Amino acid sequence: MKITHIEIYRFSIPIEPFVIATGTMYFAQNVLIRIYTDTGIHGVGECSAFPMIVGETQETCIAMAKDFAKILIGKDPLDIPERMNDLLGHAAHNSTIKSAFDIALFDIAAKNEKLPLYRYLGGQKRSIETDITIGIDTPDHMAATAIKFKSNGCNLIKIKLGKDAHEDVERVRRIREAVGPEMILRLDANQGWSFDEALFALGAIAPYDIQFCEQPMRTWYDDRLPELCANSPVKIMADESCYNHHDARKLINSNSCEYLNIKFSKSGGILEAQKIHEVALQTGTKCMMGGMLESRIALSASMHFALASPNVTFFDMDSCLLGHLIDPVIGGISYNGYIIDISDEPGIGADADPEFLETCEKWVIN
Repeated sequence: MKITHIEIYRFSIPIEPFVIATGTMYFAQNVLIRIYTDTGIHGVGECSAFPMIVGETQETCIAMAKDFAKILIGKDPLDIPERMNDLLGHAAHNSTIKSAFDIALFDIAAKNEKLPLYRYLGGQKRSIETDITIGIDTPDHMAATAIKFKSNGCNLIKIKLGKDAHEDVERVRRIREAVGPEMILRLDANQGWSFDEALFALGAIAPYDIQFCEQPMRTWYDDRLPELCANSPVKIMADESCYNHHDARKLINSNSCEYLNIKFSKSGGILEAQKIHEVALQTGTKCMMGGMLESRIALSASMHFALASPNVTFFDMDSCLLGHLIDPVIGGISYNGYIIDISDEPGIGADADPEFLETCEKWVIN
């Protein structure tokens, strides 16, 4: 099997403004990749650039996608490790756009075997419930949003924090009072606190029964994570500090966190995510499946990976529920409330709506 040509789409999705500690997103800066082969099989991959986190924009992703596509033309898509090594040999980093190519290659491989991706990866179906995220706002507005989510049947809420440590404590207090004691609450500071602020905030928030806090400090304070982890009454999950399996190994060996957040936009896709999961599995470090602002295409790939990864026990797969104003996807994952299901179609089982693609800027690399 050989790659014949690759399509690149500017896959912009309008969303309601979404606020985190490092900035505000006004549209999902996504890129869609389609890899075509001489057997008639094509693979679909998507990434969502989040410049405040990964340093990639939609424009940089498109520019690198054109370079990467040229490298892959004429090569065997089924040798995924070598194809991803090809991309790494051309450019370090750029994990977000690499993830779109990785997903498309895995889509081809599973379709070639006529298997849904989770079965191709050795997984089996299980019940998966996602949390739903509340962006940073006033304590009153965040509490009101939490009440709305609870009334819709939500059991897990992820609270964005990191703008002001003292107000963050009030945000959590108000939300806990609003939803009662049964609701599971998770926090994500998105690197918003200093060490002292994190120590204060986590101590003050602990009485509100918090499952864990993601990425309390900037990554340049990673050397202080072991100290924070040892003194925090709230368990720590590494997110922006963990891009690859080497990061995972160092975080675990230094006792810097209790949990890891796996995102394809950081790992560069499924191949490296598998390595992170293996490192975590060997040490009993539980993982979360996370994401940026992907549509149900990339989320479908995430679902397949999660079904094949028993050490992934937390799920933050709500990105298409976070104010996406359109759903430009056919097939793929479905939501029954906050319970996620996936079909047994070969590959990832999702593709872009042809009518939506007609509105997208497109490049073809032969």
